[in-house]
Amino acid sequence: MKNKIGYIVVVFLFLTGQTTYGQETNREKASSKGKEAIQLMDDGKVDESILLLKEAQNLDPHSITYPYELGYAYYLKKDYKKTIKYLESIKSEKITNDRVYQLLGNAYDMLGESDKAVGTYESGLKIFPKSGHLYLEMGAIQRVKGNLEDALGYYEKGIEVDPEFSSNYYWASKIFCISDEKVWGMIYGEIFMNLERNTKRTAEISELLYDQYKTQIKLKSDTALSVSFSKNAFVNAKAADSSQIKLPFGVGVYETTLAMSILGSKSIDINTLDSIRTNFINNYFSSKHNTIFPNVLFSYQKKIIDLGYGESYNHWILMKGDEDTFEKWLENNEEKWTLFSNWFLKNPLKIDSTNNFFRKQYD
Repeated sequence: MKNKIGYIVVVFLFLTGQTTYGQETNREKASSKGKEAIQLMDDGKVDESILLLKEAQNLDPHSITYPYELGYAYYLKKDYKKTIKYLESIKSEKITNDRVYQLLGNAYDMLGESDKAVGTYESGLKIFPKSGHLYLEMGAIQRVKGNLEDALGYYEKGIEVDPEFSSNYYWASKIFCISDEKVWGMIYGEIFMNLERNTKRTAEISELLYDQYKTQIKLKSDTALSVSFSKNAFVNAKAADSSQIKLPFGVGVYETTLAMSILGSKSIDINTLDSIRTNFINNYFSSKHNTIFPNVLFSYQKKIIDLGYGESYNHWILMKGDEDTFEKWLENNEEKWTLFSNWFLKNPLKIDSTNNFFRKQYD
């Protein structure tokens, strides 16, 4: 639950202004019971948490916090009708948030009412147009139906409007990596790993990125190789000046720079990929591609390389694809790894509304 209750209660108290002493006391009691209920819920004691949440709601009946948490508790119990009952009662409140619409839509979806789910998400987006959570759910509806192109549209819109929310990158990466345009899956996947470090999903994407390198790079001889991360060769010819026409990023920039960076490699494994990825970033910037196709991820990688942490970072990115080789590397590079880890913890990739990446930036 990530302590949502504390935030919502503080906002509610601020907006409602002064109250009588007795009301404040009841709110304080409600807040205490609510926090205890959240802890019980996190410990898997959902029934006990429901009892406390109802007590909290009786003490502070004007708060939307407790109906929301009750809706979530019943969602955990798979009693979706009760979830809907509680959330419908608060969705029109002035201090509601996008999570109410997300959970309400999910409850409708779990009951097989996908049209109502979509309608709920769409209503939420009218109020919260920059909600990555709601675009995530819209994408999930389409993904389950097998409409992957439509799903990608929602995931990428979520990335555009809410760039700090990691889950849309996760799904966009997974879908692009099973398409012909794997290049976007590589970029979105690595941004995801930086936003959501050290979870099961991080490990999954680490392995996915490694597998893409292994399968899409073919070393045919010492001087011949092929890379296949994009099939889109469309040239955007809108520019009046022919010198300003952009090459397609995937085929014209990413693949050509990657191929140049692979030359001389005898095999593809986590150690050689470290060199290849470092070469790629250095070649990308020396060729001035960053002036036409600026990329927040590549700029961050360049900073890491310039500070001497590139080897450790690249091994972290790909470690789950080649764990045995990673462990052998780590045995010989523990000091280097520790220095990187300490720096990495304090210097994450900064993604926000002004410093971000989404594919349409390259149109």
